[in-house]
Amino acid sequence: MFSQVRNLIILTLLFSCGTASESTNEKSETPVDKNEPAQPISDSEKIILFFGNSITAGYQLDMDQAFPALIQEKIDSLGINYKTINAGLSGETSAGGKNRIEWVLRTTPDIFFLELGANDGLRGLPLDQTIQSLQDIIDAVKKENPEVKIIIAGMMVPPNLGEDYTNQFKNIFSDLAQKNEAVYIPFLLEGVAGIPELNLRDGIHPTPEGHEIVAETVWSYLSPLL
Repeated sequence: MFSQVRNLIILTLLFSCGTASESTNEKSETPVDKNEPAQPISDSEKIILFFGNSITAGYQLDMDQAFPALIQEKIDSLGINYKTINAGLSGETSAGGKNRIEWVLRTTPDIFFLELGANDGLRGLPLDQTIQSLQDIIDAVKKENPEVKIIIAGMMVPPNLGEDYTNQFKNIFSDLAQKNEAVYIPFLLEGVAGIPELNLRDGIHPTPEGHEIVAETVWSYLSPLL
């Protein structure tokens, strides 16, 4: 309980400046250029598709420092036949993800990691729209692969948006996970949010060291599915 209250207080301070910085990501944009052919994937390789915003993309970091790449390192070290694809895009909202998912699904995932919604909450967008967009994304993934395993990353918004909105927003992710029989991570940035040395100067996005902690959190939920 203390850690949750601490995180909410910290997030209030961190996100008071909004999300404008996400639109000026200097290094990590969408990881796959739509003008270039997708990298070839072996028929025997299973795919983990990380679909999210700037946290997944590794804002202002090299791609190999973002947590999806660190997950790939773990997989390779264990000799597991999975390939990770980082489909993170800085500034992405759930509606933007819904519009983008059809193109991303040119590669069919065996495991789908969904990390979207935080930018909706920080902008105070209607929660029913966020819920519908996230469900539409999940439905599109399931249509492409009915056997897909889904992981949903939970996020929080600062309490200055109102207690009702804050609580309802937090419940979006657990409710979606339950409805879709998905694995649920309560808070993706646990152990990272609000710790200055683990975040960039904006106080929002993890440093390489922060991404290492995020990777450990993700791995604890992902590894049983491999």
